[in-house]
Amino acid sequence: MTVTVEARRRRAAIASARGALRALTPGPAAVREEIRASWARSAATVAPDLDVAPMSDPDDVERVWRGSPLQHAVRVMGPQLEQTAVDGDLVVAVTDASARILWTSAGRVMRRRAESVGFAPGGRWDEASVGTNALDLALRTGTLSTVWSAEHFAHAVEGWVCWAAPVYDERTGRALGVVDLSTTWDRAHPLGPATVGALAQLVQHAASSAMSHDDDGGPARPVGSATGGATGQLLELRLLGAGEARLGGRRLQLTRRQLEVLALLALHPEGMSLPELHASLYGDAPVTTSTLKAEVSHVRAALGGALTSRPYRLALPVRTDVDAVLDAVAQGESTTAAERYGGELLAGTESPELRQHASYVTCAVREALLATPAPEAALRWARTCPWDAEVLEVALAAAPLGAPSRALLAARLAAADL
Repeated sequence: MTVTVEARRRRAAIASARGALRALTPGPAAVREEIRASWARSAATVAPDLDVAPMSDPDDVERVWRGSPLQHAVRVMGPQLEQTAVDGDLVVAVTDASARILWTSAGRVMRRRAESVGFAPGGRWDEASVGTNALDLALRTGTLSTVWSAEHFAHAVEGWVCWAAPVYDERTGRALGVVDLSTTWDRAHPLGPATVGALAQLVQHAASSAMSHDDDGGPARPVGSATGGATGQLLELRLLGAGEARLGGRRLQLTRRQLEVLALLALHPEGMSLPELHASLYGDAPVTTSTLKAEVSHVRAALGGALTSRPYRLALPVRTDVDAVLDAVAQGESTTAAERYGGELLAGTESPELRQHASYVTCAVREALLATPAPEAALRWARTCPWDAEVLEVALAAAPLGAPSRALLAARLAAADL
């Protein structure tokens, strides 16, 4: 989206006002009074050069999340919240009533930026911890709030724009938390406030409905939280193409990062230490171990506790589409492997180990198709890898003269060469 001249002027004016505040001069009147008042409060407890939010104890965050009606709301609203994050390359966050983040979903670019500043489950975004921000301001004022660019007190998020709306218990009026949308200032969209307001209303209704149902004696349990946990239930992971996790046949509402945690643990049935999991998931990215612990805690809660510590290990049977594809390759069934290959493993992942494993799986299927060419298998492969002319050429050469598949292979090959 093109950055308007007005947006640049606004950012410059706010930055000038921040400089005036630090110099103890009146400065320009470009800043709302509620922001100025928040700056003054923030200066007493927060260093302006703060680069990452403090993190709460992951076990405590897990306990709060599992007992919060917001978890049910996110389970209901998860696909819509996640689609909003991906479509707008935003971070969508849900907090408790103290502005502590309980759940997030993010587009690829904003996910990396959010994790680097502690804008992740467990991050404490109250004013006393990180200074002026929209999450705290929405809870403080009880209204939809926007904090734009340099209106943030902490330098780490001066380039962000955040829109937050409070969520209440519709029966009692008690604040449950906020729904927040965040992006960079140069990508801010004028529909941001309206979008977060609508999402907050939907989350509020879903949460309140869950509490009413609970009062009637029919609690809506989160997936995996039934008495006795999830031990013994089958965890099914679809990682090739569109990622998805199912426990006992029911789809788990996980963020992309949490699905990546599950994928890595499935690849390491022997378990992984915290440093090993951190390196495999984030590589050299500046993400704290506390952020990772919070993500693992959410995964553990979704699995009903079937995830051990020291090392982290899945304590339930697991089946993945990756195993099915590699088993078919090992048995020389190239057609079956091509049929089961749904696309690149978690395409777009930034996990160094998952990227490496994605290349391994793709190469394994491809080499099987080249070693034992079959027209049907090549045509199936072309649906997910239409650029791979070599597989089509080998299959076309091996196809019997007059076989109907030759025409299809030739057409696919011509399209691949365009």
